[in-house]
Amino acid sequence: MTRVVLSEGESFESLLKRFNKKVQTEGILSEARRREHFESPSIRRKKKAAAKRRKSARAR
Repeated sequence: MTRVVLSEGESFESLLKRFNKKVQTEGILSEARRREHFESPSIRRKKKAAAKRRKSARAR
């Protein structure tokens, strides 16, 4: 669980900005989006292979 502590004299906007940055660096939102719907192992393998093909095509 991500936690940020409000410093003395800190505005809510800056606290929210720090929280959002921390959540993004920890990858919590991307993980939640990935787990939103069940994905069978075969679909996961197909997506992984497609990403690998895209990456190798970009490298050329």
